[in-house]
Amino acid sequence: MIPPDLLAAFVAVADGRSFTRAAKALGLRQSTVSQQIGRLETLVRRRLVDRDTHRVALTVDGEMLLDHARRVLDAQARLETSLSDQPLRGRLRLGASEDFVLSALPDVLAAFARRHPDVDLELSAGLSHNLYDAFDAGLLDVIIAKRKAGDRRGTTAWREPIRWVAHPDFRVDPAAPLPLLLYPPPSVTRAQAIETLERVGRSWRIAFTSASLTGLSAAARAGIGLMPHSARLMPAQLAVVAPHPSLPALPEIEFVMIGPGAGNPVAAALIAAMLHWAGVERAALA
Repeated sequence: MIPPDLLAAFVAVADGRSFTRAAKALGLRQSTVSQQIGRLETLVRRRLVDRDTHRVALTVDGEMLLDHARRVLDAQARLETSLSDQPLRGRLRLGASEDFVLSALPDVLAAFARRHPDVDLELSAGLSHNLYDAFDAGLLDVIIAKRKAGDRRGTTAWREPIRWVAHPDFRVDPAAPLPLLLYPPPSVTRAQAIETLERVGRSWRIAFTSASLTGLSAAARAGIGLMPHSARLMPAQLAVVAPHPSLPALPEIEFVMIGPGAGNPVAAALIAAMLHWAGVERAALA
């Protein structure tokens, strides 16, 4: 059996991409974290981390272990929370993408608040890229966001194909450029939509740009165009556009949760609550 503290050190190194940041997150000396990673590599008989003077990166074996390590630690946190007689207390800074805030988050927060009434929450909503930046700057404790290309941090909540979303009466004109409603760069869905259209040679134009989902939803309800969006988190009064020969299918998007790692039971409890919601949703849609 692999000791959980070794897995916690490994996840902290993977998330922080630095032994120094991992040690700070865990409240340990950097040398201790390095020793824990060495013990873990000895136990699994695999090199998990590439180290040089400029960066820390996971090996292929490290990438394979990472998701399993997160799930073991999440399960342990849920067990400790359920068996603890001590109520959780503290303050947690949560960052969430606006589509999640305006759809699923109220259900998650209601369940969390009933179970942990003494936890104070501070919410920041924004674009996924900005949430990553705030988390990396130490301004947020937990984020739920769309996974950035090339960033393997976090626990996957769910995956789903992006859909074209618009007013129910919207009709695709194959002879005209697609009128897109987009977040500004470096939006994940913006980049994936434009890349898909360029790859298949479909003409397009940016009909409306807004940094808020409220603005994009208003434009969609006005019939100005269509936007790439999660069907699960779709705003009210909008619909998935019916398949059309001139409307290419979009790739999958992945929603992930990133936290401070082991040692923060409040963050672990909130992540567990969001994973529970995501699991229930997956089961309901299966």
